[in-house]
Amino acid sequence: MEEPRRVLASFLTQDQEFQRLQAEDARQTAAREGLRIEVLFAENNAVLQIQQLFGAIHAAPEQRPAAIIVETVAGEGLERVARKAAASGIGWILINRSVPYLEELRRQYPSLALSSVGTDQLAVGKIQGAQLKMLVPRGGAVLCVTGPSDTSVAQQRWQGLQQAVEGAGLEVKVLEGRWTEASGEESVRRWLRLESSRGAGVEGVACQNDAMAVGARKALEAHGAASRAAVIGCDGLPEGGRRLVDAKTLAATIVTPSNGGPAVHLVARALQTGTAPPPAVQLAPVPYPSMDELARRARGPRPG
Repeated sequence: MEEPRRVLASFLTQDQEFQRLQAEDARQTAAREGLRIEVLFAENNAVLQIQQLFGAIHAAPEQRPAAIIVETVAGEGLERVARKAAASGIGWILINRSVPYLEELRRQYPSLALSSVGTDQLAVGKIQGAQLKMLVPRGGAVLCVTGPSDTSVAQQRWQGLQQAVEGAGLEVKVLEGRWTEASGEESVRRWLRLESSRGAGVEGVACQNDAMAVGARKALEAHGAASRAAVIGCDGLPEGGRRLVDAKTLAATIVTPSNGGPAVHLVARALQTGTAPPPAVQLAPVPYPSMDELARRARGPRPG
């Protein structure tokens, strides 16, 4: 009986609920597809992630995975590692990264599973912009806590938000986080300590994930500004962002689907059919609550 094909999946960190969700989704999908999967976490450390991936690529041929699924810590998508993987006959599926080198690799290695899977990040930003306009209808100072600025996720979400709030009278200040609660709290705390921020009332805070939104709210509470500011996040997990919105800790979030399962499914189809997957797969985000429900809630008291 032939051994099941192996797949390696590398995620950012086990400390984030969304990353754990993606990992579990990948495991369950691999089981359904008859694939063996090894899941690794990089502890948000690009060097560690590179070492882990090169360890798999440089293994004996019979021990190498058929494909690597990876959400890279580094924003540029680990091009050198991707090229080495492809040259070793290993597929490469990027999660939530848009990089130009994939197109060239697909031309060079047409038989390999080379693709990307991600949420429509521009749409995420546009939804956040629409949520802000609804929650801060009279305009004013708004903070936007992004992920690392070298990642396409952070860049595209910010671009979408800018497009959505243009002309809405919102003065958006951009702060950079690292996808963690602690980084969201620290970035907002630092801004609140600035001389230039004194006297500037914060009407809203848009964070590019729910963990940073929780941290941002903690910073506002410590500063005595939480009652007036609408804090919104993104990821929208049932026990994460959606629960926080239902509890009125956050004003809104955005449900972004797991990319882990779809990425494994993409690899499975490529291995079964022997054909290359599409160059990219985009998944649609959904606002939570619905925009109609948010409009109703926005007319009531702010979360406090």
